[in-house]
Amino acid sequence: MALLLTVVSLLPEFQGNGTQLSDLPARPHDALAVAVIALESLPLTVRRRWPAVSLVLVSLGFALDQLFTYHAVAGTALPIALVSAGAHLERHRRVTVLLLSAAYLPLVVALDRLGSNEGPADLALFYLALVLAWAIGAWLRSTRAAEAERRRHIAQATRAAERTRIARELHDVVTHHVTAMVVQAEAARYLTAAPERLDAALSAVTDTGRRAISDLRHLLDLLNPDHDTDVSTPSTADLRTLVEQTRQAGQPVEYTEEGESAGSSGSAEFVAYRIVQESLTNALKYAHGSRTVVRVRHGEKEISVEVGTDGSGQRTGSLGGSGRGLAGLRERVEALDGEFSADRQADGGFVVRARIPTGSSL
Repeated sequence: MALLLTVVSLLPEFQGNGTQLSDLPARPHDALAVAVIALESLPLTVRRRWPAVSLVLVSLGFALDQLFTYHAVAGTALPIALVSAGAHLERHRRVTVLLLSAAYLPLVVALDRLGSNEGPADLALFYLALVLAWAIGAWLRSTRAAEAERRRHIAQATRAAERTRIARELHDVVTHHVTAMVVQAEAARYLTAAPERLDAALSAVTDTGRRAISDLRHLLDLLNPDHDTDVSTPSTADLRTLVEQTRQAGQPVEYTEEGESAGSSGSAEFVAYRIVQESLTNALKYAHGSRTVVRVRHGEKEISVEVGTDGSGQRTGSLGGSGRGLAGLRERVEALDGEFSADRQADGGFVVRARIPTGSSL
């Protein structure tokens, strides 16, 4: 652009046809005109990196162009420099505007003394045009800043959501297996007089630990963006295995399933599995030995889950919880436009209910 303005300004056909702030007759181009045109247009090459330097040099070149009445096409560089400075200048913006505005008045006075008869209205209109050019640059700057801020907020929200998802998955996987292992190890203390039952209890602890390692590896595969193979997620088809594992930990569980599972790893199936898993984990923690009932019903448009304990068992006080599990379940269900509740019953038990629409995705 800078070279184009320079070349066009030097062509005989365009001489004297540029911006004219006064009504003084155009002056033929000479050697000084080449220097003025170069000063007026070439600084545009640094208008992004050094916008203040570019604007000052272009303004100086424009002033000389008007004072020597060359009226070169290169005068077009001034509004371009103003737009760039308004968009890219970082510091001393107000000072720059004030100084340039103050410099406009001496230029007008000098042109008047040279014999210009331009009226105040025309001079004011030209000044407003320069202000408009700066305003366009300032608008571009604010728009760019707003877009950068929006992207920053989106990136922060994405990172926060990803951290929440990872924490939720780790909680579901680790808490369930570790709770089962602790309960099984506590029970094994009292089986020293029965070697066969002790061996079975310790074997159950070992099996649970292996399942925990397997599930953690599975979770890491899900979180690894470079993992090439298809990684399946648990669904309601795996609930019988989950219930059996909980029974091995010493929790009496009755399981009832109505309808047929889709057998897929969709979001509704996955959330239903996590609800049962977290509910059974809480049953092991807080109502060990209590009769626990799990009911899952597959409808045409939703999956209904209900898990309750009757409060007849012994509450385990040593296994505290943070409440993150139930909060995470509520978030998952609500993300699918479902309904979730967790309430204490009159007999001291606890019941978790959820209605999860199918066909949705997280």
